[in-house]
Amino acid sequence: MSTSASASLSAAAGLADLPATERLPVLFLGHGSPMNAIEDNTWRRSWQALGQELRAQGTQPRLILCISAHWLTPGWQLTAMSRPPTIHDFGGFPQALFDQQYPAPGSPAMARAISGAVRQPDSGRALGLDEREWGLDHGTWSVLKPMYPAADIPVIQLSMDYRRPAAEHFAVGRQLAQLRERGVLIVGSGNIVHSLRTMRRDAADNQAYEWAIEFDRITAEHIAQGRLEALNDFQQLGAVAQMAHPSWEHYLPLLYTAGAVGEGEAPRFFNDGFQGASISMRSVVWR
Repeated sequence: MSTSASASLSAAAGLADLPATERLPVLFLGHGSPMNAIEDNTWRRSWQALGQELRAQGTQPRLILCISAHWLTPGWQLTAMSRPPTIHDFGGFPQALFDQQYPAPGSPAMARAISGAVRQPDSGRALGLDEREWGLDHGTWSVLKPMYPAADIPVIQLSMDYRRPAAEHFAVGRQLAQLRERGVLIVGSGNIVHSLRTMRRDAADNQAYEWAIEFDRITAEHIAQGRLEALNDFQQLGAVAQMAHPSWEHYLPLLYTAGAVGEGEAPRFFNDGFQGASISMRSVVWR
């Protein structure tokens, strides 16, 4: 990231102060196990390739806004510290994973600007600002570190209010769309299917339960055919949805990214396999 771009962020008082850019892509990344951040596997290599592809295309974000499955709060909040810490929000993994750091800067000025431009759909209030409690959890750094290993692009996380209905998460994504034309790369990090209780660690990447395949297929069809608002109705799938998401925090980031998609933008899928038979790694790029 250039010095001038960094300076423009630090001086920003609002979105209108940022020069307009070409519309940046919006990404949904299936992050799966935290070990994907350090293992040399298909998933990590795909994130590395995506970062290289975006750089080769001249896509250089001023800021990355990440919606991770792992930050749930009452109301919506943005990280607003200048140096967000790397959070190791897991247990039972090798020390090498806990040793990982992603020292990307934050941007309190941009957090304030986004807070002022995006409203919480249930109350109309500005997004909250978190200056000290959170940071970058593994839903964010596990995918960004392979994509942008230099950690020189400012990163802000947006929390999710798990208590609110799916349509409100999608509505926040609709508001985030404006950021794409101000140099902000929007990244949702979760999983289209996520059921830890039924994981089979011996399963190959092309193996999965029938209900996992079905939920992934239906979701992919909605995305491919542009029926993005239909993603809000995932719970109407009944038992299949309950099996795919005993709790749905890993599905919700998809709604933010889908909400930020512009008219006529076609999706491109990658990583359309499974981890442990019950975690869909399917990922999507819209541009």
